[in-house]
Amino acid sequence: MKTTSQFSLALALSIASILLLAGIAAAESPYSHWQNGPPSDPNFFPIAVWLQSPKNAARYKAAGINTYVGLWRGPNEEQLRLLKEANMRIICSQNAFALSNRNNPLIIGWMHGDEPDNAQSRPGGKGYGPPILPQVIVSNYHRLKANDATRPILLNLGQGVAWDNYIGRGVRRNHPEDYQEYLKGADIGSFDIYPAVHSDAPISGKLEYVAKGVDRLVRWSDTNQSVWNCIEASRISNTNTKPTAAQIRSEVWMSLIHGSRGIIYFVHQFKPTFQEASLLEDESLLKGVTAINAQIHELAPVLNSITIPDVVRVTGVDPEVISTMVKEQGGATYLFAVNMRNQPSQATFDFKNHRASQIEVLGEPRNLPLSDSRFKDNFEPYAVHLYRLH
Repeated sequence: MKTTSQFSLALALSIASILLLAGIAAAESPYSHWQNGPPSDPNFFPIAVWLQSPKNAARYKAAGINTYVGLWRGPNEEQLRLLKEANMRIICSQNAFALSNRNNPLIIGWMHGDEPDNAQSRPGGKGYGPPILPQVIVSNYHRLKANDATRPILLNLGQGVAWDNYIGRGVRRNHPEDYQEYLKGADIGSFDIYPAVHSDAPISGKLEYVAKGVDRLVRWSDTNQSVWNCIEASRISNTNTKPTAAQIRSEVWMSLIHGSRGIIYFVHQFKPTFQEASLLEDESLLKGVTAINAQIHELAPVLNSITIPDVVRVTGVDPEVISTMVKEQGGATYLFAVNMRNQPSQATFDFKNHRASQIEVLGEPRNLPLSDSRFKDNFEPYAVHLYRLH
């Protein structure tokens, strides 16, 4: 009689054979072809924070952040010195000082200006003009690339990626076809939408819009590009509410399950008072985000491995309600699942000939039985469950 470990090994070998027969190569880091880009180490997963002062880099490092995206009026000598002290990587603007430091290993990427797809403010506060044209972004991309082709270029786009009717796009509202053109000017495509604190009814509280945007960027990108996305981690300008740690966790895992390869936290608060590093001053939220990041770092080799299609089937709910991702790493099968709706659900997961008898629920004090390659679990609204089958 085969043991559970033998069955797990047999499954792993079977999956490997299927992948080889299908012509799918072993997982390769999306950054391996960048000489000075993000680390291609399978233990590295990019977890970033947006436009923060380097004086707080050590505190962000302690919270599991390993990358800064953007520097206010930088980079400059003092900013890079502080980042070096914290061993914090940076994706920054390509100014003259940055180019003079192109051999600095902390600089792992270049970035465009933020949200060129939105209507652009006119000088002197005279209203808004149209978005920056995609061809301008593509032209700037080639200019940045000519200065340094050893690092990827990140382009962060606005909420129109996920929400066609976003008024902030001005004359290009309801023109999603623009985005495939914008992405021709990027190696890493990112976007932001913040539903937990959103003020508009079509988006407010609907966390699934984060995953919708990631899905679209993945679909619009080519195989040589990576998708990252921003996650709300403050009240921003909403004086009535802020995201909970549970909502942030849901948005993060929705993003990862739908194909994001890097997370960028937005932590600014603008109202009722301005706080650049509001996350660091919010004890409960900081604790929650730190725990999310710790789990991502622990699972980095899994997240960086090949996603295996068609291994599990979800029944008992509408197929769009529970999103899943399956990985195989270190002789174990991992199933990551998230409820995409703000209502409870029970789902049944059917595996293809998996003989494990018990399932470990990661980060939760419980195990589940696997019977006839099938198990059930309950999901609270927007709940995340991460499973490991041995």
